[in-house]
Amino acid sequence: MGGAIEAEQHWAMKGDVRLAVYRKRLAGAGDLPILFLVHGSSFGGQGGFDLEVPGKPGYSFMEAFARRGFDVWTMDFEGYGRSSRTASNSNLSMAAEDLRAATDVVFERTGRRSAMFYGSSSGALRAALFGEAHPDRVERVILDAFVYTGEGAPTLIKRRERLEEWRSSHTRKVDRAFFHSIFNRDRPGTSEEGIADALADYELALGDTMPTGTYLDMCANLPVVTPEKLTCPVMIVRGEHDGIATEADLLDYFAKLGTNDRRFVVIPGMAHVSYLSKNRAIFFQAMEEFLRPPARAL
Repeated sequence: MGGAIEAEQHWAMKGDVRLAVYRKRLAGAGDLPILFLVHGSSFGGQGGFDLEVPGKPGYSFMEAFARRGFDVWTMDFEGYGRSSRTASNSNLSMAAEDLRAATDVVFERTGRRSAMFYGSSSGALRAALFGEAHPDRVERVILDAFVYTGEGAPTLIKRRERLEEWRSSHTRKVDRAFFHSIFNRDRPGTSEEGIADALADYELALGDTMPTGTYLDMCANLPVVTPEKLTCPVMIVRGEHDGIATEADLLDYFAKLGTNDRRFVVIPGMAHVSYLSKNRAIFFQAMEEFLRPPARAL
């Protein structure tokens, strides 16, 4: 869809903690289906989902789906982006509370009472946990770069070598090399040059630390989700080269879901960060088909 995109910034309050909430939609559009994007461990919502890459247009996930006719929202969890940088490690057990506060703002602004959700990496765990805790608020959920038990996952095996570090501090230092590692650790070349630097430029301008809570949970506390409790329609997305989980681990979770309205999708030529990959158009198409299914015959 053509037309101008309008952007808004809001604040949700979780006690004394300020949570930054962002919105993009077609200017002047009426009532639209809500899509809420849930970020992972290593960068915030606006940084990853609304990224501007010099000389390379088309990397805003929020704008891509605003142009597809969705009212697109995201947030920065506690300790990320423009949200309060507190002494908390922003672990997965806090996710439902953060998302409840953010969706209170969304529903107040839109008049709706539920939304569709997308989560990436630990954001997928956050979205699944929110769906378990607040099924009335979650219509559909896409779990991308997801992990269940973590058994045999190359990325987590490597990350566990620093487990005591994640336990000893609520934050971890990040630098430009770290942001490059996100895109190179599984299969170099699945994302274009310039993506990591654009993300680093945005995030490092806000701070050089990230919370350790999700790293600790994913290294030492899996599984944290109960698939039988997730009863809404679910799509699991796996990049062909993603090392955060094995296919067997994801299929184990998939088989136990509390719904028969479920899809398992593998995207070729993609690693961990699907929406910033060269093949994101394939992912976006699969995602839109799930979010807009044909009417079911009774």
